[in-house]
Amino acid sequence: MPELLEAVMLICFGFSWPLNVYRNIKSHTAKGMSIAFILLIMVGYLAGITAKIVCNNFSYVLAVYFINLAFVSVNLLVYFHNRKLDRQKRCEMAA
Repeated sequence: MPELLEAVMLICFGFSWPLNVYRNIKSHTAKGMSIAFILLIMVGYLAGITAKIVCNNFSYVLAVYFINLAFVSVNLLVYFHNRKLDRQKRCEMAA
């Protein structure tokens, strides 16, 4: 039962990541995005994954951690892409 509840928590929390990635892709700007927040969330997921591996607790919950980490990683890539777009926009405005 605890693993089921942990999975439900991860699914509920992780459901926002695909929506966040979509919103950030559509915005074409890094404004409003926080690199510190993204990295903090990634460290949290990595800690959860490490805890499962250290305890030899290989279950479906571990898969949910990896799925969430993948979406946050995509969000990190989108952040850097959008930051590049922001720089290009500033250069075009200065020219």
